[in-house]
Amino acid sequence: MVAAYLDHLTVERGTARNTLDSYSRDLRRYAAHLRGAGVTDFRRVTEAEVTAFAVALREGDDEHQPLAVSSAARALVAVRGLHKFAHVDGITEDDPAREVRPPAAAKRLPKALPVDDVLRLLDMPPAEGERPLRDRALLELLYSTGARISEAVGLDLDDIDDAERTVLLDGKGGKQRLVPIGKPAIDAVQAYLVRARPALAKRGRGSPAVFLNSRGSRLSRQSAWQVLKTNAERAGISASVSPHTLRHSFATHLLEGGADVRVVQELLGHASVTTTQVYTLVTVNTLREIYATAHPRALG
Repeated sequence: MVAAYLDHLTVERGTARNTLDSYSRDLRRYAAHLRGAGVTDFRRVTEAEVTAFAVALREGDDEHQPLAVSSAARALVAVRGLHKFAHVDGITEDDPAREVRPPAAAKRLPKALPVDDVLRLLDMPPAEGERPLRDRALLELLYSTGARISEAVGLDLDDIDDAERTVLLDGKGGKQRLVPIGKPAIDAVQAYLVRARPALAKRGRGSPAVFLNSRGSRLSRQSAWQVLKTNAERAGISASVSPHTLRHSFATHLLEGGADVRVVQELLGHASVTTTQVYTLVTVNTLREIYATAHPRALG
């Protein structure tokens, strides 16, 4: 049954090799679990056995260490896929894994920089030269628009409208969104386009990309992340930064300033407002801290 399912994923679904290898390990463990529970007929597996396997993934046993939530969820996804495949193909009358849900990871609050840190990062005296002007423009644009780094480096010249102060971003799943861009950011972008990009472009083959590397090609996501890290260190920012640091800061600062969560959802390009609502946890925590220090009887 497992072999048939993996063949289906390979041939019909084009599943990646790494995923197939992971599913194969997960399903071998599942088969061993069923044998240990005395289940020898796949058609007689019940929801209780699937649930017991889900619990065993998180608790571990004599042969296996407890799995992290993400790994346990992946294993259960493999099991659910196996049972659904068997049911659809008519091998089993029911799907015992249908109602067994993968464990949910605890929501991690996105890390945003304080406003003062962001301003210190962006207000550093710009050095002359092609790269400093490019880096300044990139950082200003990331914070002003909330763009993912991949969206920023994917920008082409025609995607920026100076007159309207808007940027057209290509988001996940090929979905485009038009977002406003602030005057400091558009000024920084224009300074780069006029004073630095032409020299970079001469070294390349006519790339339409806004942000170019020293060879005149489109700047990579990894290089853009390094720009953020390097400039954060120059600004004396001790907090760790990630590719999403300015995006998280953008969302958090908007909500703290009173923006509606659904407006922020549109700006970030989230398909569901539920994804955006994790940022409201940050603002609630901030309010709680202010309340605790400011209200006379908050700690009573």
